[in-house]
Amino acid sequence: MDTLHQFTIPIMGLHYGIHEYKFKLDNEFFSNFEESPIKEGKFEVKVDLDKREDMIVFTFDFNGSFKTDCDRCLANIDLPIEGIQDLIVKYAQEENDIGEVVYILQETSELNIAKFIYESICLGMPVANIYDCEDEPENVCDLKMLDYLENKNKPASENKPDDSSNSPWDALKDFNKN
Repeated sequence: MDTLHQFTIPIMGLHYGIHEYKFKLDNEFFSNFEESPIKEGKFEVKVDLDKREDMIVFTFDFNGSFKTDCDRCLANIDLPIEGIQDLIVKYAQEENDIGEVVYILQETSELNIAKFIYESICLGMPVANIYDCEDEPENVCDLKMLDYLENKNKPASENKPDDSSNSPWDALKDFNKN
């Protein structure tokens, strides 16, 4: 059974005007796309379809989160993302897909929008997998890793060990003073 069949919209019989669709996406949805950057995620998508005489305008409004490793502390986090993407579908003599404009034949009876929803979510993903997790009720960040990184990024004068260390090199400091 095709799990993406629910995303097929019968556009031939739709009246002109705005039509609203809602979808819930989970891991099964993202598993249909090869090499998807999202393996585990939950999203809600509201699709507004504005059918006009010469074109159809889709607006994909999505919000949710996906599991990934934090680029800052390497902890496993649910990274929240949301966004709005538009897609214009125009009628033409031959089918073509050019970025935000898709051309379909006038006699096309239905359109599967799963690929466009997937692309909209992927375009909404941040470049760096970090977010302000300090505002969460339960901080998911690896605090030991953040402390370590904070100490590594201090100026060299602050990172010097105190003089009371028992370094093996301490004995060699005064080697040339005889």
